[in-house]
Amino acid sequence: MCVGPTFGNARKAAALIIFVYLFLVSIKTLGFSFQFFGEEFAQGLIAATSNPLVAVAIGLLATTLVQSSSTTTSIIVGLVAGGMLPIPSAIFMVMGANIGTTVTNLIVSIGHIMHRVEFKRAFAGSTVHDFFNLFAVMVLLPIEYFFHPIGITARFLAEIFVGAGGFTFISPLKILVSPAVEIIASTLQQNVVLIVIFALALMFASLYMIVRTMKSLVLEKIEKFLDAYLFKTAFNAFFLGLLFTAIVQSSSVTTSVIVPLLGAGVLTLRKVYPYALGANLGTTVTALLASLVTGSPAALTVAFAHLMFNIFGIAIFYPLRRIPIAVAEKMGEIAYHSRKKALAFIAVIFYIIPILIIILMR
Repeated sequence: MCVGPTFGNARKAAALIIFVYLFLVSIKTLGFSFQFFGEEFAQGLIAATSNPLVAVAIGLLATTLVQSSSTTTSIIVGLVAGGMLPIPSAIFMVMGANIGTTVTNLIVSIGHIMHRVEFKRAFAGSTVHDFFNLFAVMVLLPIEYFFHPIGITARFLAEIFVGAGGFTFISPLKILVSPAVEIIASTLQQNVVLIVIFALALMFASLYMIVRTMKSLVLEKIEKFLDAYLFKTAFNAFFLGLLFTAIVQSSSVTTSVIVPLLGAGVLTLRKVYPYALGANLGTTVTALLASLVTGSPAALTVAFAHLMFNIFGIAIFYPLRRIPIAVAEKMGEIAYHSRKKALAFIAVIFYIIPILIIILMR
């Protein structure tokens, strides 16, 4: 009697795995396509500057182009190690990179734009990550500029770890996804525009199917499982975000993958907040491993600066979590009533303001 429904649920679960895989492929493909014109441009943007606001804007804009704070940080580490970029400027650029990496969540949330309630939840859940990073930069940038706590701590840690050696870590996610990305790029003959269009179409289509499949698998049972185990406590959620990001080496993937859960109402904004903080901390692992391999004190300093920025930010804005959560909830309401304003928010924060700062203050 139970064979039919059980078999049906197994098929849905298998389909869900496939759709999640396609969703991850779309994110990786999007980043891959941007790197055709993004990474070279990012490298040009990261020409040294002594103005901290310009440095933050460059780090932010460069990361939105390459869709990876790890890529931006790696470029910064290389420039610092080569003596082309001073460490103080690099630290401010890393702050900007932390903000820029959250644009992927917002792009994913647009997949819910045709359903107001889902879009409200998804957009609010995506922007809470933005506002944590924005508020952390607003508080820590002037403190770092005048008193240098991040730089001092990073240099101290770098001195301890210089010569410790390193090791490489290959993400299992990259192993699974990369062949599909290469096939897509080859099929589309490395045409950047076509790859971007295909990646976005695949992202939105897989996102729609993820939400639809999850709903059919009875959200109440999924919600109970998430509440009882993965997101039962703030520590559980934080550790999950940290561990997942350390494994897949991408906070964009870690935080983007829960956007459908937010849109479907499986998770709440307050449960996701500590998860996003864990993802922020987990994304520093890649740069740390890379810098340990180089053995360069400058490279280690930048990597540890990335780590300390997130630790200080968490120390401030987890106790004050009501602030970013309340602002994100307000953004969700705005998105519900005006989808144009939600799209304008993405354009203004991630592109217009950084470009104006670079042009006017450089």
